[in-house]
Amino acid sequence: MPKEGSTIISMGEIKKTVATSLGTAFGIVIGMIWTQVVMAGFSTAGVPLTATGATWGQWTMFVVTAVIVTMLCVVAIVLIGRWGSKSK
Repeated sequence: MPKEGSTIISMGEIKKTVATSLGTAFGIVIGMIWTQVVMAGFSTAGVPLTATGATWGQWTMFVVTAVIVTMLCVVAIVLIGRWGSKSK
């Protein structure tokens, strides 16, 4: 028996915290890749920024990659959110 005033952490609380943390991490990944897409677009258009420029074809592939990574991360966020919301 736990002593009065002590706190017991349930597995549901741990799962919820882990799920929230992983969801946040995937959100950061999405933000980071889109930052690079926008920076590369400006550079390709001749707007001097810190990202290295490329051709429009390369930038288009970058956008496609960003969309795919975004979709994968969103799916992962949803799945992890569902896993984290299950309590037992």
